[in-house]
Amino acid sequence: MKGLELKKMLSGQNDRANCFMDINAGAGGTESMDWAAMLVRMYTRYCQRRGWKVEINDEVPGEEAGFKNVSLRIEGEYAYGHLKAEIGVHRLVRISPFDANARRQTSFTAVDVYPEIDDDVKIDIPETDYELKFIRGGGAGGQKVNKTSSTAQLRHLPTGIIITCQTERSQSANKDMAFKILRGRLFDLEMKKRAEQRDAAEAQKMDIAFGSQIRSYVLQPYRMVKDLRTGVETGNVDKVLDGDLDEFITAQLMGVKNPARSLPE
Repeated sequence: MKGLELKKMLSGQNDRANCFMDINAGAGGTESMDWAAMLVRMYTRYCQRRGWKVEINDEVPGEEAGFKNVSLRIEGEYAYGHLKAEIGVHRLVRISPFDANARRQTSFTAVDVYPEIDDDVKIDIPETDYELKFIRGGGAGGQKVNKTSSTAQLRHLPTGIIITCQTERSQSANKDMAFKILRGRLFDLEMKKRAEQRDAAEAQKMDIAFGSQIRSYVLQPYRMVKDLRTGVETGNVDKVLDGDLDEFITAQLMGVKNPARSLPE
């Protein structure tokens, strides 16, 4: 019965699609950037458990650790349908590995997910609405990335969206992927606009800071992961950070409504 209910919840227009996931560090400086890297690992492990493919499209490393922001492409059946449950702010409480005094720190990182739109779905992007240029890539990638201008940077003028793609080896392939990401972003914006018109404004559009989190991961002074939307919780933090997210995602997709109080710091 639970399987049938979940299947019904995954009947949205793009639920079977591949997806893109953006992870952005928020309040907390280096701590939050390291937390962003931990979330990249968590979601990569979750996807691997389901047999999905994960690749990094773009990344901006932190000065000391982790990422300021990173964009993932996730390929797998119902990838968007499942991972849309993760949209929102994720809060981490732990003893800081970057603090010589070993003080407890709270960090925030935001997760956004949008579908990869099939090429047969027409999203018009007039030439006057974008700027495309090729630049030298940064980060990992070896000598080729640094010596050739193969990274595609696409700017959508009406919305200000900037897509950078350096995953592929050629300008053409990176350009195609950048446009694919942009189409997904524009489609997602249109769906959100329609939702807002139906007075279903997104709760995820909040500051990446206190009071806006959807889930708390506490490592000190006790160990617990609690979803503040559904009330689902577990003391096995390591298992969750290793990608075991099924209980949390299923509860959110099935509309479990048992909001929990925010965990104390």
